[in-house]
Amino acid sequence: MEDIEIARKYKKEDIRDIGKKIGLKESDLLLYGVDKAKINQKIKKAKAKLILVTAISPTPLGEGKTTVSIGLADALRKIGKDTVTVLREPSMGPVFGIKGGATGGGMSQVVPMEDINLHFTGDFHAITSANDLLCAAIDNHIYFGNALDIQDVYFHRCLDVNDRALRSVDLGTRKESFSITAASEIMALFCLASDLEDLKRRLGNIIIGTNSKGEFIYARDLNVQGSMVTLLRDAFRPNLVQTLEGTPAIIHGGPFANIAHGCNTVVATKTGLGLADYVVTEAGFGADLGAEKFLDIKCRKAGISPDTIVLVATIKALKYHGGVPKDQVFEKNDEALKKGLENLERHAKNLNGYGVNVIVCLNKFTTDTKEEIKIVEKFVKDMGMEFSLSTAYVDGGKGAEDLAHKVVESCDKNKKKDFHFLYQDDMPVVEKIKKVCYEIYHAGDVHFSDIAKEKIALFEKGGFGNYPVCIAKTQYSFSDNQKLVGAPVDFTIEVKDVNLFNGAEFITVYLGDIMTMPGLSKKPSYEKIDIVDGDIVGLS
Repeated sequence: MEDIEIARKYKKEDIRDIGKKIGLKESDLLLYGVDKAKINQKIKKAKAKLILVTAISPTPLGEGKTTVSIGLADALRKIGKDTVTVLREPSMGPVFGIKGGATGGGMSQVVPMEDINLHFTGDFHAITSANDLLCAAIDNHIYFGNALDIQDVYFHRCLDVNDRALRSVDLGTRKESFSITAASEIMALFCLASDLEDLKRRLGNIIIGTNSKGEFIYARDLNVQGSMVTLLRDAFRPNLVQTLEGTPAIIHGGPFANIAHGCNTVVATKTGLGLADYVVTEAGFGADLGAEKFLDIKCRKAGISPDTIVLVATIKALKYHGGVPKDQVFEKNDEALKKGLENLERHAKNLNGYGVNVIVCLNKFTTDTKEEIKIVEKFVKDMGMEFSLSTAYVDGGKGAEDLAHKVVESCDKNKKKDFHFLYQDDMPVVEKIKKVCYEIYHAGDVHFSDIAKEKIALFEKGGFGNYPVCIAKTQYSFSDNQKLVGAPVDFTIEVKDVNLFNGAEFITVYLGDIMTMPGLSKKPSYEKIDIVDGDIVGLS
């Protein structure tokens, strides 16, 4: 049975009843029908334990972070813990591309699955509109005399569709490129803003370009930030939905982790922390991307830190990182499995370096054998870490109860947090980049292009050197080369370019051939999606 069929069979609770489970009254909700709502309530003081779910380096086969996150939240409620899960919204790029949606799978899903994976409550459209309003304002200002003397335009348009043709467009007066909405600066600052006033401040601080003297020009110089925040007012309220087992789920914001910072909004996380006793959230792609940015960017900016980290792995992914082609990962190959454990070990040790307890969760597939599971379990325990096996995909919350008990125990042990960042604000930008490349990726050398060096010097001269770095690279490898799977060492990283996202208050660093506008695959998912007898089919 497809995920969409499972989701459709589930009898959803009224969203007002879901809200009551975490102390929300009907007056606290802006209803979008009977199964989803916007939370219209001021953030309460945090009381919850925060659990971050991340994963080993991803493969084309998928590892199931979202499935584990949802299953864990359901399991925590099953064992009597007041819990909410806080997740990102899916981008329609992957939905119609090759990756598919982001609402979990099997018996571990959030619903309404179709709505969440498609237009949902319109947040992505609002972000796209605000972004492109600023672009229109820039070109309108230039058209009517260019009093600000805009010479070089840095800020570009976006669209929430994979469209490689838009990587380079000719506007007549200059060349430009589109980003996918999930990689836009508006998405990034939207997810990091603390309230509407902070959102407006960040929108005004966007650097749109430079004048003939090389001075920065800001969005606020066009007096457009008021209109932009108006477009984003309703979108900025977190979305409330539910899991198949009726656990409250807050879903809000959706930056990619390979080309952005990969976390749901600060307001969603803080809302959850004020409404429950346990909050389960996730960071995109592998721990070297999503978790590093969650810890070094989001936690830094929001003043939060996780009480426990769950590191997800699968047998098939471990074999892939052991050198097995993806069409052979379901075949027995213990040597490749053991070799692939080096990838898990690297991620686990990296996360331990932040001073947070780590639990390794093996997301079980029906093809996994007892012998293979024992190999992974022994390896994890030999590292001195907790191990748990999740069958949440098949069994829902019941399949993650062991993980839930271990998470509670881990959070209790971690009452005196020793959490710390990888680098400090006052480190030079080049040293921050090297710190991530050497200590998280295990590179042997880091090369900077001339344009990257020039821009970093310009940013530091302008007083932006204290910002954290958001590194954009392939998700499939610790390196900037997606073919280097496993746990490579002593490779050379190429820093090709950097960008100042002043509204988001971080510096984006581009490694290798990373692009901010993905393309569709040869066999995209849109070929399978349709409506038959009034029902959506093929959505996953």
